[in-house]
Amino acid sequence: MSKSLEAPIESLVPFATTLHVRDHCLCLYVQRAARSLARLFDEALRPVDLTNQQFSLLMSLNRPEPPPIGPVAHLLGMDRTTLTAALKPLERRGLVVVTAGEKDRRSRLLAITPEGIALLARAMPIWQRTHDEVDARLTDIEPARLRQALQAVS
Repeated sequence: MSKSLEAPIESLVPFATTLHVRDHCLCLYVQRAARSLARLFDEALRPVDLTNQQFSLLMSLNRPEPPPIGPVAHLLGMDRTTLTAALKPLERRGLVVVTAGEKDRRSRLLAITPEGIALLARAMPIWQRTHDEVDARLTDIEPARLRQALQAVS
């Protein structure tokens, strides 16, 4: 057995290191904030039967022309498989349709339906009110600067 494995387990990664990571890890802070925001928006959007992820997905499809899966996945920070799974409940509800591309039948285009647009219209005031509440909590940083900083790492 190597000498490093013979040492007490606590000395391999001292508790002080744990505290350092806890106090300095950007990933941890961003994950915690993302989970908290997700819960907040999920709760706010519950009356219109949407999650924050579904709201963002529908909003990403609110375009003049149906986009292919790839750019939507990139915009939402998802892989294509995760996006495809997230689309299924929205398709079943008639809020989104997935069609084959005209030039390449293997490609898939995503379109929001009139029902999806109507639901987005009902959800927008809820999103705006909730977003304004979050912005009001950000007393030490301008929300636009925070978004800019987050974009720098994504």
